[in-house]
Amino acid sequence: MGRILQNIANIFRIEDLRSKILFTLGMLVVYRLGAFIPAPGINLEAIRPLQEAAEDGGILNFLQLFSGGALTQFAIFSLGIFPYITASIIMQVMGVVVPRIEQWQQQGAVGQRKINQWTRYLTIGIALIQSTGFAFLFHNQGGGLAGSTGIPDLLPDFTAPRVGLVVLTLTAGTALLMWMGELITQKGIGNGMSIIIFAAVVSSLPNQFSLVKGNSGWPGVFEVLAMYLVLLVLIVFVEQGQRRIPVQFAKRVVGRRMTTGGSTYIPLKVNQSGVIPIIFASSVLYLPQLIVVVLPSGGWGEAIRTWTNDHLLRYDDPFYLVFFGLLIIGFAYFYTAISFDPVKQADNIRKQGGFVPGIRPGRPTERYLAHILSRITLPGSLFLALIALTPAVVIGNIVPTSTQGIFSFTGISILIAVGVALETMKQIDSQLMLRNYEGFLK
Repeated sequence: MGRILQNIANIFRIEDLRSKILFTLGMLVVYRLGAFIPAPGINLEAIRPLQEAAEDGGILNFLQLFSGGALTQFAIFSLGIFPYITASIIMQVMGVVVPRIEQWQQQGAVGQRKINQWTRYLTIGIALIQSTGFAFLFHNQGGGLAGSTGIPDLLPDFTAPRVGLVVLTLTAGTALLMWMGELITQKGIGNGMSIIIFAAVVSSLPNQFSLVKGNSGWPGVFEVLAMYLVLLVLIVFVEQGQRRIPVQFAKRVVGRRMTTGGSTYIPLKVNQSGVIPIIFASSVLYLPQLIVVVLPSGGWGEAIRTWTNDHLLRYDDPFYLVFFGLLIIGFAYFYTAISFDPVKQADNIRKQGGFVPGIRPGRPTERYLAHILSRITLPGSLFLALIALTPAVVIGNIVPTSTQGIFSFTGISILIAVGVALETMKQIDSQLMLRNYEGFLK
C-alpha cells in the first residue's frame, strides 16, 4: 500500500503527466454533465417512468451501456459514443472488401488520417439516423422500446421543427463527444474514446449495487462483489496472455552496407478480438426486440412479442444462454479473421527477410500462423462467452427476474473497464519509468 501511495504521489510530481491527467478528468466532468442536460422539447415528466421501465430490460439496456444513462434522460449526449464505435467497426470490416480502404490501411500515418476522416463522416451519418429513429420511437412506442407500457409521450410537440431540433441536438452531442475523445488522446492520458466508454460503463455500477442491496440486502451485494473480483482477476490474467511467435532476420546487404540479423516476435493475444464479439452478439440478440416494438398488438404480432420476451429478455433462460454464447464464439472467430490476416503477415515477414525458426517462408509460414491463430482463438472466445454469461447466471440466483434487466451487460461492463484501465495504467507506467520512477505494473 505504501508503494502504491508513493507511485500516486510521483504522478503528481511530474508536471506534464499531472496536466494530462487533470485535463482528462476535466473532459470526463464535462461528459457527465452533458449526460444529465435534456434535449430541448422533451417532456420531463416522462423521464422518470422511462428510467424505471428501462430497468426491466429491453434494447435500452444495451444502448445505455455506452451512454452512461444519458439515453433515458434524453440528454444531449444520449447517443454516447456508440455511433463512433459502429462506424469504426464498419470501416475495419470494409477494409477487407473495399480495395481503396485496404490501400489506406497500408499507407501508414497518411492512410490512417484518411480512415479517421471517413470514420468521422460515417459517425455523423449514423448519429443522424439513430437520433431520428429515437425521436420517432420515443414519441410513438416509448413504452415498448423500454420493455414496459404506460410511459407518457417524450415528444408531445411532434412537429418537423421540433423533431429537427432534437435530431440536431443529439447529433451535435455525438460530434462533441467524438471531438472530446480526440482531444483526450492528444492532450490527455490514454485513448480518448476508450476513456469515455470507461466512464459510461463505470457510472452504472453504483446503481447496479443499489438495486442488488434493495432486493437481496448486503449478502447479495457481497456475492456480486465477489463475482466481480473473480472476473477481474480472470480478465487481467487472460488479457495479458500472449502467444509469442519468434521471427528471425538474416543478414542482408543494402547498397555497400551489411545489416546485422536480429530476432523479434509476433505477439498474438489469447483474446485477439477484445470486447467486439460481445458487442456484435448483443446487437444481433437485441435486434428482434427492437423489431417487435412496431409489430401489431394481438394475433401473430403478440405471439412473436411474447416469445421474444420469454426467451430473449430472460437472462436465466437456456435458449438465451446457449444462443448468446454461440453468437459470441462465432463473432470472435469472424473478427479475429478480419483483424489478423496470416497471408499478409507471412508476406511482410518474407519481404523483410525474416522467417519463423523451423518454418519455411511463404505458404508454410502462412499455414503455421493460421494454425496458431485458430488454436488460441478457441480459448479466447470461450473466455468471452464465460465473461458475458457468468453475471447473468450469478445475478439470476440473487435478484428477482423482474429486476435483472439493468444487469444484462455487466459482463461487457467489467471487460471494458478492466481493459481500458490496464491500457491507461501502461501509459502512466511508461511516463513514470521514462523519468526514472517506479511504475505500478510489474
